[in-house]
Amino acid sequence: MRVAIINGPNLNLLGKREPGIYGTQSFEEFLISLRNQFPGVEISYYQSNVEGELINELQRVGFDIDGIIFNPGGYTHTSVAIGDAVAAIKTPVLEVHISNVHAREEFRRHSYVSPHAVGVIAGLGLQGYEQALAWFVKQAGL
Repeated sequence: MRVAIINGPNLNLLGKREPGIYGTQSFEEFLISLRNQFPGVEISYYQSNVEGELINELQRVGFDIDGIIFNPGGYTHTSVAIGDAVAAIKTPVLEVHISNVHAREEFRRHSYVSPHAVGVIAGLGLQGYEQALAWFVKQAGL
């Protein structure tokens, strides 16, 4: 089974950025433990702060793998183009947010991605990625 994790803007700063919201662990550190927990899953990882690069990556992997765990960061609330990219691909996408976007500023309550995702996990910290991966594994019957 192959799953891609794609993270959007500012998520390269996990472990440094607003630790009260995003925690103190970098995503790279977390990814090691995630791969150890799911040894039967090939997990690729991509992060970009650039909207077009995220769209390119979605299109690149979106027809050849089993699942995408996608945290579009701030583009969740602003990018029609990213929402369109998720709608255009075949691979199912689970939208993940580290913080509870519904408990934050009003503008964060709207997502251009959610209508095209198979589900949304928000507010569980990095554990949301773990739960998303577990969901894909269960769907595959592994």
